[in-house]
Amino acid sequence: MSYQTILYEEKDHIGILTLNRPETVNALNRTMIEELEQVFQDLEYSNTARVLILTGGGEKGFCSGMDMKESAAILFEASPELIYQYQSRASRLFYKMRCIPQPIIAAVHGAAAGAGFSFAMTSDVRVITPEAKFNAAYINIGLGGADLASSYFLPKLIGLGRANEFLLTGDFMTSEAAMQLGFASRMVPRDQLMETAREIAIKMAEKNPLGLKMTKEAINQNLGVSSLEQALHFENRNQAFMITAMKVKV
Repeated sequence: MSYQTILYEEKDHIGILTLNRPETVNALNRTMIEELEQVFQDLEYSNTARVLILTGGGEKGFCSGMDMKESAAILFEASPELIYQYQSRASRLFYKMRCIPQPIIAAVHGAAAGAGFSFAMTSDVRVITPEAKFNAAYINIGLGGADLASSYFLPKLIGLGRANEFLLTGDFMTSEAAMQLGFASRMVPRDQLMETAREIAIKMAEKNPLGLKMTKEAINQNLGVSSLEQALHFENRNQAFMITAMKVKV
């Protein structure tokens, strides 16, 4: 399928999704939202893609956030109902990222601000370059600092105290801080970014496809459980299902 704002290709069970508006540092606009919705819908029911790599096109950065030139024209002249609809549709992308069964590897270079930060934190694994930097830009433009799933994911990824600081100040998290806080799992030179992401994706794609899906499902469920007992119950249910499936194949 041909897209205006993204690129998608698939090879050896690995999908590569590229945000492709380099002239705006891959800012998220209405067309990109619609096209990402379509890709995530297709991936949710795909029988071929096992892992997804998410990256940004061009050399300037991963994603600069919402396209404020377009969004301002839409939002500040719209009714409250339309504002809520637009906001809800944009934020739903990050729920869809967790719904698709494929683990997502974010390959991040340069700035990942606002929505770009949310794309990174909603992914399962983050590989970054030394130039990568992240911020919840919303509060810097007069909005609330918690937006697009940031108040849900960031405290879980780096702890409440540091997450609060980034959300309330809008300050950038440097690549060094991202590694120290455990936000990113690997930092590599720019020319090794996609190669490293592919290496990780290949390792995942070689695993039992159902096992990959069930592992991501368990991670999703256990992000929200309130006790160890609930987490163990879900893990036990998944493993019993997997062993049963393996016995049927034998």
